[in-house]
Amino acid sequence: MHEIDLSKYNIRSDLIIENNFKKYLQDSYTENNIQVDYVKLNKNNILNKTEGDYITISFEDITDKTNFSNVLSILNKELKRILKLTNIKPDDKVLIVGLGNNKSTPDSLGYEVLKNITVTRHLFILDKVEGYRNISILEPNVFGNTGIESQDIIMGVVKETKPDFIIAIDSLAAFSIDRMQRTIQITNTGISPGSGIGNNRGEISKNILKIPVIAIGVPTVVSSIVIVNDTLKFLTKKISYHKKNHQKDKLVINSTLNYLNEKDDLSKEEKKDLLGIIGTLDEVTLKDLIYEVLNPIGYNLIVTTKEIDYLVEKFGKLISEALNISLNDL
Repeated sequence: MHEIDLSKYNIRSDLIIENNFKKYLQDSYTENNIQVDYVKLNKNNILNKTEGDYITISFEDITDKTNFSNVLSILNKELKRILKLTNIKPDDKVLIVGLGNNKSTPDSLGYEVLKNITVTRHLFILDKVEGYRNISILEPNVFGNTGIESQDIIMGVVKETKPDFIIAIDSLAAFSIDRMQRTIQITNTGISPGSGIGNNRGEISKNILKIPVIAIGVPTVVSSIVIVNDTLKFLTKKISYHKKNHQKDKLVINSTLNYLNEKDDLSKEEKKDLLGIIGTLDEVTLKDLIYEVLNPIGYNLIVTTKEIDYLVEKFGKLISEALNISLNDL
């Protein structure tokens, strides 16, 4: 039997919540159907993640006025929490960095956020501005467009302008369809641009820049691996749903069935009958198998949603508004 060598693969998620994080969960609450989870990792954590604080905000939607306002309120509160956890003082100067590529919509979140940030550094050069923080912004763009690593550009700007801390905004990759455009992650561990899609660039962190780096990310893409794996998962959920509701759903149109919250209670034998040996694999092994099938032929595509232009613009306004409030609420 052929055995898969998993050591050569780097299948990972940018999101702490898609890892086995519960051992490190410090705080969790729900408000207006928005879930917030705060995780603190130590140096020797088993998740192989950077030591520090991670805050995950999970929600269903931000496209209408009410949901936008509710998520904005939570995001503002959690940004203040991360500033406090990172020991940021009211008079500390900040450089907000919009990572990514403004020519690629799923990767343009940083650009969209910067468009609406209230910049004040030029005013502070003349005199202190009461009620505002010293804020500057930077859009380093991607290595393929500039020929210069984002890390090098940021290091040069930090050396010249001497901010006290950095906030980096970037698009992330999710390992579940459910997480796309429904999650915001905030962390003070810094960021490695492109790591979620296997395109690791220079790390942007306190370790490199010698000042705190707070990262804010929204998952805007998933890989084909995720789509295939989740489709198989949805299939077993749908069959579980029909098993329990066979008579009840007799006259219901299939497209209206809501089976996503259904617990998959198919037995191993039923899954094997349905999917063959594939049905007997655990999720990690299945994802690695799909990787081995798709990657060598170049079909491990990076995929986004059809409404991505509208959603990225919405998230840009949401995050910039929250930053303008939380940073200047002195």
